[in-house]
Amino acid sequence: MKVINKSFIALFCALLSACGQDDSSNTAGSDGQNVDLILTNGKVLTVDEQFSIHNTIVVNDGLIVATGEADLASRYQSDNILDLGGKVLMPGFNDSHTHIRGRPQRYIELGNVTSIIEIQDLIRSKIDEIGEQEWIIGYGWSEDELDEGRRPLRYDLDDAAPNNPVILTRAGGHSAVSNSLALQLADVTLETPQPAGGVIERGEDEELNGVIRERQGIVSRLVPDATYDELIASLEINLNALLSMGITSITDASKPPSEFAMWEELYENAELPLPRSQLQFQWFDVDGINDVKARVGDGTDFLKVGPIKVFADGGFTGPAAYTLEPYRNQGEYRGYLDMPEEELVAHLNEIHDAGWQMGIHAIGDAAIVLVVNTLADALERNPREDHRHYLNHFSMRPPDLTMELMAEHGIHITQQPNFTYTLEGRYAENLDGWRLQHNNPLRSPMDHGITVAISSDILPIGPMVGIYAATTRKGMTGTVYGPDEIISREEAIRAYTATGAFLNREEGLKGSLEPGKFADMIVLSADILTVPEDQIMGIEVEQTYVDGELVFNRE
Repeated sequence: MKVINKSFIALFCALLSACGQDDSSNTAGSDGQNVDLILTNGKVLTVDEQFSIHNTIVVNDGLIVATGEADLASRYQSDNILDLGGKVLMPGFNDSHTHIRGRPQRYIELGNVTSIIEIQDLIRSKIDEIGEQEWIIGYGWSEDELDEGRRPLRYDLDDAAPNNPVILTRAGGHSAVSNSLALQLADVTLETPQPAGGVIERGEDEELNGVIRERQGIVSRLVPDATYDELIASLEINLNALLSMGITSITDASKPPSEFAMWEELYENAELPLPRSQLQFQWFDVDGINDVKARVGDGTDFLKVGPIKVFADGGFTGPAAYTLEPYRNQGEYRGYLDMPEEELVAHLNEIHDAGWQMGIHAIGDAAIVLVVNTLADALERNPREDHRHYLNHFSMRPPDLTMELMAEHGIHITQQPNFTYTLEGRYAENLDGWRLQHNNPLRSPMDHGITVAISSDILPIGPMVGIYAATTRKGMTGTVYGPDEIISREEAIRAYTATGAFLNREEGLKGSLEPGKFADMIVLSADILTVPEDQIMGIEVEQTYVDGELVFNRE
């Protein structure tokens, strides 16, 4: 894995190109130059300001030298000239809000399960592997994708694991289900007080059903720590898997500073190709954050410290997002802030005054209003040029006044339109009318002048679901929600590439295929601009390049 810092070279090349060339092909003085790679006879989506489309791209020393028409290839010398056969080549996806983790042996992957019976079978298989009495954990189930049409509950897990404590986290991470033994070990009973900011659920029989929203840590705190070797080996595999989906850069949206050293070791010694990564830290360990920043500075081209992560409220899978009006058919229930309002306000002001950029988890409209008002006040009290604070999620459309404040103060968004698809059932159950139709808004904040990036939050992580949902507004059932929030394919591609780089202050280095930038690019199996909408999610990434090197080839 390369750790040579090319950032200065890339910026210098980009500035030289901008000052010396009006033609995007940037070919002056190039006759006969030897280069590492030429890809030609394709549809090259540069995602520059004009969304220029070319035929050929030239790469040398990991950087883009030029883009242009077919004759461009004849102006350079290379031992590696590839015919794209008319296929689309575009920048690699920049997932500006995701979560990639190493997993221990006790973990079971539930992202693709289709029934509670399948979950039970996976639990039984894991018991055969690690033995009885051992904790079993898992992540990724969604009731919307299970044949039974409901959540797995305590009794389902008891049937599969009467002698092993089990806790399985729902996709999205905002709720989890535990079996009876796990609840017993955690001393969770009918007499346990409801935790601040969370819910210990009861079923219709008034017994515990095993589900805990937002505060599932009262059980998961008992799970033994994974070993370092387990985590780093699994992390390498999980990061490498992103390249097959065309993801060449990520922002991991929640890490303790203590974990940065593991990522450093991995990037220094990795045997597999990896995407570029920025890690967001939470402010609860200020000394740890400052120690890492003092030690690594700006990091490398592949691993950097990102913005500070702050949680304002819960999520929709509980639901626990903090809303202006009560949830549908749930009395006066409006979800929760992650901490008392005065504490959250003080928290945001403290981080802003310390000079850090923030990426703030805000899902419900009430949480969005509170965070935006707080940031606007902080910026008027203590102006900071180009602060680039942004909201993660923005799942409910807030009042227009709030979006006007965001545009006025340069408060940005990283949005997950894939939620409209995969969380359709949760929105339909908990929201109604205008609020349901305008879940995960894109067109309206863009029209207000807000900069909006697209990311995944791993629900699912594959970018094609996000592109599909952003450009069709369709849920899993095919229902269209708020067609007035649709954006174009070009806008969706830009939001998933160049705008993500902008949020990370790396727009001069990556996110578009312009001279001087990193040659991080992907080749698609179909034309993402013209394929029928019902085929978008079927588009595959055939090749992925990072630094101009082929790091994934589907063949």
